[in-house]
Amino acid sequence: MNKTIEKIVSLCKQRGFVYQSSDIYGGFGAVYDYGPLGVELKNNIANLWWKEMTRNHENIVGLDSGILMHPKIWEASGHVGEFHDPLVDCKHCNARYRADELTNDIENEVWQELKCPTCGTTGMMTPPRQFNLMFKTQVGPLEETGSVAYLRPETAQGIYVNYQLVQGSTRMKIPFGIAQIGKAFRNEIIARNFIFRTREFEQMEMQYFTKPGQDDETMNVWKEKRMNFYTDSLGISSENLRFHEHGDNELAHYAKEAWDIEYNFPFGWSEVEGIHNRTDFDLKNHEQFSGKNLKYFDQENNERYLPYIIETSAGLNRMLLTVLSDSYWEDTENNRKVMKFDPKIAPIKAVICPLVKKDGLPEKARAIIEVLKPHFNVLYDQQGSIGKRYYRQDEAGTPFGITVDHQTMDDDTITIRYRDSQKQDRSSLENILKIIQDSLI
Repeated sequence: MNKTIEKIVSLCKQRGFVYQSSDIYGGFGAVYDYGPLGVELKNNIANLWWKEMTRNHENIVGLDSGILMHPKIWEASGHVGEFHDPLVDCKHCNARYRADELTNDIENEVWQELKCPTCGTTGMMTPPRQFNLMFKTQVGPLEETGSVAYLRPETAQGIYVNYQLVQGSTRMKIPFGIAQIGKAFRNEIIARNFIFRTREFEQMEMQYFTKPGQDDETMNVWKEKRMNFYTDSLGISSENLRFHEHGDNELAHYAKEAWDIEYNFPFGWSEVEGIHNRTDFDLKNHEQFSGKNLKYFDQENNERYLPYIIETSAGLNRMLLTVLSDSYWEDTENNRKVMKFDPKIAPIKAVICPLVKKDGLPEKARAIIEVLKPHFNVLYDQQGSIGKRYYRQDEAGTPFGITVDHQTMDDDTITIRYRDSQKQDRSSLENILKIIQDSLI
């Protein structure tokens, strides 16, 4: 199967997963809106992540910090001074690129020899210049220097500046973690590959506070846990996943060690999630810039120290694209497109179809809807042939098709059809709820 990003984008627009933002005005670059199926899928993924991080761990709790925070936070974190990308332009066609997309060596003026990917001209690239990725805004009615603020480029800093309050109110002992899902904003130079890199996105981060000296072991534990989430919880094929370790020239200024979980997208291997050992870099800087003592007090050992932090950081948008890419399947034998979502995250769990629009079948189907909808997102469909209805829902990723026919009126049984195999079984009405529930475990 020739799986391309263009095919995925087309299906997403057609079926209501993802739309280009401001489409009737020609679109707005690197910003996307999520349609009826997309918002359900996105919320299901986020809820699964939240459950995995907080409900399944007694020592991890949640937080929701503000998008706007004190500007000093971004000085302490290094974002004001360090959060930038090298930008180059082609003087021939005006195409713009991140320099590190074109070469790994921009320090030795190799940009003079670079070939423009757009027009093919060599030697016409401008020298790289640094471009800060944060969105700057003003707080208050007057645009004065003192009113400058930033839309947060990540959610992690909101965790760091609140960690003592969270620890004090929960009485958690190290090791413990704080999880957060929230909007973040980055003024990307060039955003490509659909929702992989966008200017507005949702960050899912967990910061795990541990004792210095125990950080290496903790790092290995979280690497395994996070990889298992993709295969076991999201149903992603393991052959499309791998770890990539950051070399010395790739490490961020705050990191002692860093690994990416990469997925083999139609456009190649790219990062989905980062697992980083940030040491005590962030807390040390916030302690310095704020003048507050941020050390953790270990009562059992009567000692104070700044915890080391193991970070797991993923963009919900990228995780969604990973799911879309891995699920997309062209069943050429049966001439259909299928989104093979794991039932746990499928936007719609079942479609209920009366075989015909008479003889009490629609009313019976509606009664089944009333039983199921308190538990799952289900859909009623009576338009077109039963085969066309099934195929429509295959594209939406709906795992179960339930057909009410004349036999249903006689013995309270229905036909349940399975999306991937198209196998059909006869089952009693009282078993439907359990069949679907069992698939979500």
